[in-house]
Amino acid sequence: MEYSRRTHGRLILFKFLLGLILLCMSTTLPSASGNGFGNETDREALLDLKKRITQDPFHVMSSWNSSIHFCSWFGVTCNRSTKRVLVLDLGFQNLVGSLPLSIGNLTHLTKINLMNNYFSGEIPQEMGRLRSMQSLGLFYNSFSGKIPTNISHCTQLRELDLQRNEITGSIPQQLRSLMSLNYIGLSANNLTGSIPNWIGNFSSLEGLALARNNFHGSIPNELGRLTSLGQLLLGQNNLSGRVPSSIYNISSIYNFSVAANQLHGELPRNLAINLPNLECFYSGANKFTGSVPASLLNSSRLRLLDFASNGLTGTLPAENLGRLPRLVWISFAGNSLGKGKTGDLNFLSFLANCTSLETLDLSRNQFGGEFPRSIANLSTQLKFLSFEINLIHGSIPREIGNLVNLTLLAVELNYLSGTVPDGIGKLQKLVELYLGSNKFSGPIPSSLGNLTSLTRLYMGDNRLEESIPPTLGKCQSILDLDLSINNLTGTIPRELLGISSLSIYLGVHDNSLTGSLPSEISDLVNLVELDVSRNKLSGEIPTTLGNCIMLVHLHLEGCVVASQNYVYMPAPSKSLISSQRLLALKVVIPVACALAFIIALSCFVVARSKLKKSRGGPVASHSYEGGKSISYLELVQSTDGFSVDNLIGTGSFGSVYKGVLPTAGRVAAVKVFNLQQKGALKSFIDECKALRSIRHRNLLKIITACSSIDTQGNDFKSLVFEFMENGSLDSWLHPRDDEQSQSKRLNLIQRLNIAIDVASALDYLHNRCETAIVHCDLKPSNVLLGEDMVAHVGDFGLARFLLEASDSSAQTQTISAGLKGSIGYIPPEYGMGGQVSILGDIYSFGILLLEMLTGKRPTDDLFTEGLSIHQFTAMAMPDHAMDIIDPSLLIERDDADVDDETYNKDIRARTITIYQEGSPIRQTRLEECLVSVMQIGLSCSARSPSERMRMDVVVNKMKAARDSFLNLAIGRKG
Repeated sequence: MEYSRRTHGRLILFKFLLGLILLCMSTTLPSASGNGFGNETDREALLDLKKRITQDPFHVMSSWNSSIHFCSWFGVTCNRSTKRVLVLDLGFQNLVGSLPLSIGNLTHLTKINLMNNYFSGEIPQEMGRLRSMQSLGLFYNSFSGKIPTNISHCTQLRELDLQRNEITGSIPQQLRSLMSLNYIGLSANNLTGSIPNWIGNFSSLEGLALARNNFHGSIPNELGRLTSLGQLLLGQNNLSGRVPSSIYNISSIYNFSVAANQLHGELPRNLAINLPNLECFYSGANKFTGSVPASLLNSSRLRLLDFASNGLTGTLPAENLGRLPRLVWISFAGNSLGKGKTGDLNFLSFLANCTSLETLDLSRNQFGGEFPRSIANLSTQLKFLSFEINLIHGSIPREIGNLVNLTLLAVELNYLSGTVPDGIGKLQKLVELYLGSNKFSGPIPSSLGNLTSLTRLYMGDNRLEESIPPTLGKCQSILDLDLSINNLTGTIPRELLGISSLSIYLGVHDNSLTGSLPSEISDLVNLVELDVSRNKLSGEIPTTLGNCIMLVHLHLEGCVVASQNYVYMPAPSKSLISSQRLLALKVVIPVACALAFIIALSCFVVARSKLKKSRGGPVASHSYEGGKSISYLELVQSTDGFSVDNLIGTGSFGSVYKGVLPTAGRVAAVKVFNLQQKGALKSFIDECKALRSIRHRNLLKIITACSSIDTQGNDFKSLVFEFMENGSLDSWLHPRDDEQSQSKRLNLIQRLNIAIDVASALDYLHNRCETAIVHCDLKPSNVLLGEDMVAHVGDFGLARFLLEASDSSAQTQTISAGLKGSIGYIPPEYGMGGQVSILGDIYSFGILLLEMLTGKRPTDDLFTEGLSIHQFTAMAMPDHAMDIIDPSLLIERDDADVDDETYNKDIRARTITIYQEGSPIRQTRLEECLVSVMQIGLSCSARSPSERMRMDVVVNKMKAARDSFLNLAIGRKG
């Protein structure tokens, strides 16, 4: 009994000690599931991601040091107890790279934020292993491929934001299992198919953003079951049919957009009765008919209202609009509102209560009656005011000067009369003023000289009298000035010719101006077109006119003007006297000589520089992605023996074949160099040198290189690139005659996006690389388009690194350039012994941009006798820009709805409307858009290198031109 008690006591003591030991071990040794194996898995996954980051401009990844615990790394948040990664937050860091498959090993992740970076490649299916993930934010990157179906395993996912990427395919059916979703963001991708009706089962959904894709079919009725929905963004797709009435009953909606689709039908009268929270309503660019619903009164929170470019008729619900005090933006442009009678604009007096109003666009309607004096009582916050192309008469009240924040005032193509009020001179923030094609009389107010921010002033086709006020010379920002077809007298003020910013157009034709052209005309060094025709000018043409090196269109007909060599008498049969004729000795002959010199040098360089053939043993292939290198025999296998059936194209130094890499089954483009061709070996070496030091999403990505010998013992050199499904830009701009090629057509937005991609690539090469790189051979055949139509610049066989020794290294090389590039795209200075320069690439880009807009090659048969694509474009600017653009860009109409007579009316009245994620822009004129982009092309392709626009500036201006079509900053949603 005693033994039993003693044994029992020892057992208790043993258990106590054992428990104590285990407790100590649990606090000192890592567990398999917590701090040990799991930690190492997370660490390796993060380091794998770091390896995939090819550019880190802010050096954010430098904190990812293996000697520091990863929970202290930038953007990494861990669980305090388990030390497992919970959050990966690397948004807005400008990182360039791709996601590794090992991202799926971070199994404790609840949130991923990689927004606003430059990640590319496919989203790994391994994301489906992140079962705890609640938020996946990949917004604004370059991810491609399809939405991974395995995301359906992330059943706790609440936020899925893949907007602004390059994702293709349809919305996977598997995602119907994500019943916890409260936000789906897929806008601005290349998604196709229809909108799934099972989205209506997501009872917690608060936001659905599917804008700017290629969805078709009707809007599912089932979406009406989403009773918690706040944002519904379906704009800029190909949706048809009617908007389900059940959607108008979702009382939680505050942002509603179906703009730029093919929707039709009348808007219900009770549209807003059950939408008390409505803030933004976008329905523009559809086929809606009927009247504007008066029920909008119920939406007291309404800020943005868009009904532009529909078929609405009747009048506006005047008092109702006046009871919406939060209104910021109203557009009814491009409808058939109004009856052309007195009283049509009475509703404007009620808008005085809208004290936050910034945009009011009523252009292109049938509003009649007098221009209301109550316009001066509108919000002083008003920035954009447009009544152009209506039936309005009367005068502009002098109190218009109260609207001190106006940046645009447009009343063109009406029946307004009286004098132009001095009060306009108080609008010192005005950037654009359009008063043309009315019946204004009296003098041009001298107070307009106060408008120092003005870039465009159109007062042509009126009855203005007296002389041109010299005070206009104070407007030193004007690009485009039209005072033509009036009754102006006196001389052309010298001050007017001192506006050095004038670059597009100066028109004073069809007036009664006297005197001679002042010698100060030489100050207009940037002006492309000057029209002083049909006046009473006399005297000699100033010799200083020769200083206007950009001038390609000079109109003098109908005047008596003389020079030492030419006398221009009234000649009604001639509509144009060009500056080429006037300045023959100064411009045309040097240009012709330069072109001849370039051609001669081209032949000389091709026939020169013989290189010895390399005949060493096999050289190891090189992999640019850290994977397995590729051999000659593998390339033979992948291209089916370099079969003609797999031939994609040929170039100066070899051929390109489509192949399937044997190891990964990946489709690639195999560039095989013809080493028998002089310069081919050097091209291979130069391209290898360039490609191994650059990475950018708009540069053609190299996979590997092969330097070996073939089966005959000859040297073999090859580069293997990512395959671009849509071929070269050249094949889209100049399709062949076969049916498949003829189906290719790039719209304006696609062309702008491609141009921005190319400009971004050049900006990277010129300004973002450790040593600036000049491409030297930019042309459409060297711009490749991926499946998503993103452009990639390729062929670096002529590329040159610029020396870093001097401060001017980003501008010029210190050795002679020789002749680099392709005829038509070579800058003139290269043909005259100039040096390799980034300014040469800028010239080639300018020519490329003009080719994209006109559809004509720079070597077109049209361009003979000294005429170039640059001059051809400049001569058409600005009034005839639409006459020279690629005809396929004009296919914007529905032939079933628009007859030829209507479509071919005065081009100045032709407008288009494009939408960005449901946000309609103002009715921007197509010709104005094209003129601004063409002006960029002309600037880049200027003959003088010092006058060319740098690529970082080009990128910003091109994006601004594109964005002016696509969106308005007010109410812009991601």
